[in-house]
Amino acid sequence: MTTSPSAEPAGSASSPAGDVGADVTEAAAATPTCKAGGLEVTAHQAAHRPSGTGTGAAVVEFTNTSAKSCRLKGHPSVAGAGNGSPGHNSPLAVTPKGSASAVTLAPKGRAWVKLTFVQVQGEGDGYCASGADPVVYPTLVVGLPGSGKHQVALDDGQFAECDNKVTATAVSAVEPS
Repeated sequence: MTTSPSAEPAGSASSPAGDVGADVTEAAAATPTCKAGGLEVTAHQAAHRPSGTGTGAAVVEFTNTSAKSCRLKGHPSVAGAGNGSPGHNSPLAVTPKGSASAVTLAPKGRAWVKLTFVQVQGEGDGYCASGADPVVYPTLVVGLPGSGKHQVALDDGQFAECDNKVTATAVSAVEPS
């Protein structure tokens, strides 16, 4: 059986006219932050990404695997995991994009962030326009405030980037392209 999980931004619950406000805000604040053990994290290449050779952009999906609603909020921290090992992490400088609002996830609900990298250019091994050496990571470690760090691989490749920088959207109830 397939279900359609939902993730709604905090404060988006519908209520009778005149009842919107404090009740919705209090309910969202009472929802606990999603814990690391209650999240499944996956990643795929974004449909819209910078032109060039490397990955360029990835969409990271967080699914609530717990039996209770929880919430996510904020921009992620990101590190490349050298040789797929968190012990060889290389933190990337994150430029946050957009404002952060809490997203409440029902059980099986999903939320997303989009990561955009400085694109590797050219053919073959590629090159960086800045002159830096391109870096390819088999996995990334993506962290969210209060929700732990998660090692994730692209479902169809590796993460290629230049300059140890990434732009990251805030957690969203809407899947980015």
